[in-house]
Amino acid sequence: MRVKTIILTFVTIGVMTILYGFKHSFDEQDWLTYTNRALAQSYDASGDSKLKKVEFFLTPEYFIRLRKTYAKGKQEYYSFNLNKLNDFDYLGSTTTGILEFKTLADDIIVQTYNSRNGDIDSMATVLDIPVKNMEPERLDSLHEAFNYFKAKGL
Repeated sequence: MRVKTIILTFVTIGVMTILYGFKHSFDEQDWLTYTNRALAQSYDASGDSKLKKVEFFLTPEYFIRLRKTYAKGKQEYYSFNLNKLNDFDYLGSTTTGILEFKTLADDIIVQTYNSRNGDIDSMATVLDIPVKNMEPERLDSLHEAFNYFKAKGL
């Protein structure tokens, strides 16, 4: 009986070591998946009742993209490459706030389309994104993800 207990203890310790002894680190695809899920879940569309659809994501080519489609056909599109990101701040509480992306120069593409005026293209230095439920852990993880992609040399 004592031998069975000792063998069972060693087997349990061996299995635990194998299961928990190795730390999984995020690779590029993990960071991309996490970032896109966090951005999509955090976007706060509640302040704009005319908004029909929102797409907010990081592409595999490291572009942050935001596309807003409104009920009457108006569209707004924002895009910039993470290598142009100079600063990334959060203004607000854990409930609601603004993600503020800043570039060094006018590196944020802004395109607006509506049926009356057609396409209007411009550039910007700051992109403010309304967000909700931005816990400190999520914000820290987004910082870590953006730093990971920037460190890769894009």
